[in-house]
Amino acid sequence: MDIKDIKALIKLVTDTDITEFEMENAEEKIIVKRGTGRDIVHVAAPAMMQAAAPVVAPVATAPAAVAAAPVEDDHSLTINSPIVGTFYRKPSPEASNYAEVGDVMEAGSTVCLVEAMKMFNEIEAEFKCRIIAILKDDAAPVEFGEPLFRVEAL
Repeated sequence: MDIKDIKALIKLVTDTDITEFEMENAEEKIIVKRGTGRDIVHVAAPAMMQAAAPVVAPVATAPAAVAAAPVEDDHSLTINSPIVGTFYRKPSPEASNYAEVGDVMEAGSTVCLVEAMKMFNEIEAEFKCRIIAILKDDAAPVEFGEPLFRVEAL
């Protein structure tokens, strides 16, 4: 879809009472929303990667829920950041976290947000999994491909 078509969709939404428009085909998915809330873009995390050998690092003074659980085997996977931005565990300061250590996440469920250029991108689990460890602190900067969660496929 080219920029002219996207502009036409945005105009359609703004000229009517429609507050949300979603279109999906084999190559792309477009969601246009309007309102006073935050801008949230849905982004599927890239394919899960086999975790590297365990790395022992000092644990910073972070909340207990963020501390990494010991890795018992090499069968864990990671959910990585698809973009450079800022990692957020919850949608707003007063909301609860999307995921905690031990939570079972269904395929397509949101595990966190990564903000890039004032856009909040929802990072979703690509398959049913259990959160083994949360590897980043809330509001921490993240790089492309950087592991955010260590998970166990279910």
